[in-house]
Amino acid sequence: MRNNLSQILIERYGLTEEILAEARQTKAEKGGSIGEILVSQQTLSEAQLLEALSLQYDIPFWPKLPLDNNGTDFTDRLPIQFLKKYFMVPLECHTPVYPRDCGLAPPNDGDAAKALCPPGCIIAINDPLNFQALDDLVKILELADFRVVLATREAILSAINLQYDLRRDSAEQLVQDMEENGTSIISEIEETADLLDDTSDAPIIKLVNHIISQSIKARASDIHIEPYQDSFTVRYRVDGILYDLLKPPKWIQPALISRVKVMAKMNIAEKRLPQDGRFEVKIGDQNIDLRVSTIPTSFGERVVLRLLNKSGSLLELPDLGLSPARLKQVKDLVTSPHGIILVTGPTGSGKTTTLYAILSSINKPDINIITIEDPVEYQIRGISQIQVNPKIDLTFARGLRSIVRQDPDVILVGEIRDRETADIAVQSALTGHLVFSTLHTNDSPSAITRLVDIGVEPFLISSSVLAVMAQRLVRVLCSNCRKSYTPDAVFFDRLGIAPDQVKATQIFQAVGCEKCFHTGYRGRIGIFEIMILTERLKGLILKTFDSNRIKNEAVQQNMTTLRHDGIQKVLNGVTTIEEVLRVTQK
Repeated sequence: MRNNLSQILIERYGLTEEILAEARQTKAEKGGSIGEILVSQQTLSEAQLLEALSLQYDIPFWPKLPLDNNGTDFTDRLPIQFLKKYFMVPLECHTPVYPRDCGLAPPNDGDAAKALCPPGCIIAINDPLNFQALDDLVKILELADFRVVLATREAILSAINLQYDLRRDSAEQLVQDMEENGTSIISEIEETADLLDDTSDAPIIKLVNHIISQSIKARASDIHIEPYQDSFTVRYRVDGILYDLLKPPKWIQPALISRVKVMAKMNIAEKRLPQDGRFEVKIGDQNIDLRVSTIPTSFGERVVLRLLNKSGSLLELPDLGLSPARLKQVKDLVTSPHGIILVTGPTGSGKTTTLYAILSSINKPDINIITIEDPVEYQIRGISQIQVNPKIDLTFARGLRSIVRQDPDVILVGEIRDRETADIAVQSALTGHLVFSTLHTNDSPSAITRLVDIGVEPFLISSSVLAVMAQRLVRVLCSNCRKSYTPDAVFFDRLGIAPDQVKATQIFQAVGCEKCFHTGYRGRIGIFEIMILTERLKGLILKTFDSNRIKNEAVQQNMTTLRHDGIQKVLNGVTTIEEVLRVTQK
């Protein structure tokens, strides 16, 4: 042990005696340690405190823990709650640990190849004064030779969750271990705080937890539980495509569905009517909101769980996939003082994500933004969001009528479904509000036809609508395994481009590797078609609302169609020809 902590903090981080005296006063009044108080006051970062403790106790501080070559033998002997309570984790490293494995820069270039320690057991701790818990861990694991290092709480929790998640039984193993009286274990059990903490021995509970955790790990957006005449399938949707996850025996169906309904606080006795529910789970540091929907079918209830990761940050405008020229177009549009901007596309095409990104970009203290949505998927600080509730007659139209009396600058209507909502949206735009909404149409010009079909007069459309933005989501090629190739002439023909146009460009195809779960793709990006209502287009809308004529006029005015934006992303190596053909039409 070297100097005392106060002296190190003064010399290394320039803290003053006044700051330390104030921290000591807080310690005397409320308890805790000086270091924790300084971190909670944001005077120090946790990493800075650990660097200081490293100097004080001569224990190395590793910003990152080496997790690539670890065993998980200890997980059967140590409860996960014990490790999380005391913020410590043992790591059994099978190979030597180098500076790069721990997020450390070697002091000299020649030291990069020198190992920090040989293979063996490392115990990462957050508090070097927690001797008792460390001694208990060493005794339980019967360790004779080990090395202690300091690490941040986040790094330790990530390591704990990874080790215990790797240990969890596979879904197939869980199914094999279950006995045919699985329904008897269903009971009214409240959901634990963290799925990885759930130590229940009931096989059906372990199976449901495993299905949810595996789906979250695979970045799934939905889980489908589908009963058929003599089979039962669990599938999940990743990047817009459904994949089989598990095919349990038919007799597990009632127990598994009942367990999900218990978690969502639904009526497990009612199997003849559709039901909706929701629940939340934690997987490590991720908070997941699950919306559950059941419908009765001929062979049992069909269940779909929609997964919303509340820990994930909302996308910003530059992250959506807009080209620089189109991004500038959108930024100009969303700063308009009034008018309607429509986003169109089928369900699951990313309309809500785009609208949230737009609202976040204009969200300032001097602007009053109010939304009415079904459902409110993400909370945005500084924006008032209303949830549609048909049970009490809070519809889009009724909510929108009330919103306009709240002195808004910007209004978001989740969807224009009927004439009443459309009329109020148009009147709001004409009276000085900027209105955003969505429609379910195939392309931008079809939105005009749809509005006329709902009952909005063409002269009102031409005077209120600023632009219509159609979009689709295409899967992004995995950068680790994509491979360049020369497509067949038939693909060029279907895309409507000549092979000579892409001679100098590489075109890639999906291959598949462990990083992308052997799909060849990882993540999705938007392709867009932005139709700005120019004077010529407004004049045409007053004469006709034929979507084909409107589209031809918009293309003559340099509108890039969905197909052409998709082709550009193929040429940029972002996605594949198959993806663009899958989501677009000529």
